[in-house]
Amino acid sequence: MIDRRDFALGLGASLALPTAALAVPRRTIKLANTAVVNDAQQVFITVGQHPKLGYYAMEGLDIEYVNMSSIAQAMQALITGEVFVGPAAPGSFLAAYAKDPSIDLIAVYEWLPRNPSVVVVKPDSKIRSVAELAGKRIGIRNQGDPAVMVTKTMLFELGLDDNAVQYIAIGDGAPAGTAIAQDRVDAMVTYDTAAARVELVGFPLRYVPLTPKFANLGSGWNCVKKKSLKEDRKAMIGFFRAKAKSTLFAYANLDQAIDIHWSLYPESKPKSRTVVDAKKEVEFIMKDRKENWMRRPGDPDQRIGAMSLADWQANVQMTAAALNNPKLAAQIGDLGNVFTNELIDEINDFDKAAIIKQAKSFRL
Repeated sequence: MIDRRDFALGLGASLALPTAALAVPRRTIKLANTAVVNDAQQVFITVGQHPKLGYYAMEGLDIEYVNMSSIAQAMQALITGEVFVGPAAPGSFLAAYAKDPSIDLIAVYEWLPRNPSVVVVKPDSKIRSVAELAGKRIGIRNQGDPAVMVTKTMLFELGLDDNAVQYIAIGDGAPAGTAIAQDRVDAMVTYDTAAARVELVGFPLRYVPLTPKFANLGSGWNCVKKKSLKEDRKAMIGFFRAKAKSTLFAYANLDQAIDIHWSLYPESKPKSRTVVDAKKEVEFIMKDRKENWMRRPGDPDQRIGAMSLADWQANVQMTAAALNNPKLAAQIGDLGNVFTNELIDEINDFDKAAIIKQAKSFRL
């Protein structure tokens, strides 16, 4: 039997969802957004909302962003049920689970299989390696930001500690750039997109290489409640399948993905610049991030969203070192308690070549 997903995919390059299906009442999935801003950085999720694509509608779903100021706040929102899906940073998530194994959360989807963390300094800074961050003033976006754990992790990989490091919240964009330019911090540890925003507002940066082991780890996971994994499996698979399609579309045609996002969220479209200039800025912000959405060519598991036991074991080792907690692995126990690939095959049950073909020929 052909279900409505297969029917829609069988429509060829258009992949348009039937009008009748769009009219069916849909469930709204709330997801935590720790980027705070709902701008075109979110295209890898949002494009599937457009009626001409209908990726979420095919699954009987809509999505709604709930803005969060930090990963910690997002985790709490997941625990309380304020949101259905949220991000997880391995360091903070593993530490929280080790402290309280009753936490009803589990990672089910890796949306950033490559590492988007960056260390940036002024162009004339004497800092050339992560080792030189020891004892320095490190700029972070806010006090709940995972950059603290990122810094700890990399220093401990090098056999160093962060006991003398000062973590100073400097925000994003111009405030962060000003803090770096005026030497209020020695470096900033953040994400690729956040660093690009600093550069866009006129502050030149130099990128310091990540430590080798940390650089090879993925960095972005989505968590859900374990209870939801059991009781709401269909909606969960549908959401992540639509997200996977959206990610493929945005990667294959970022230009159109940006236009789609702006059509869905017109308030996010810059008003003070021409469309051409605004799009150039978004493409600059996304230049590294779009590559980080995709698995490395040599990755033995090319399924979208899949996680590996080896990566989680490495995360446990690094987190244990960063927290100076040699008992962390024992406290966590079976890593099946913190991540699962049980949804991945069903999430990937769609024609990826058809999505890419649609994206390349799509015009809004």
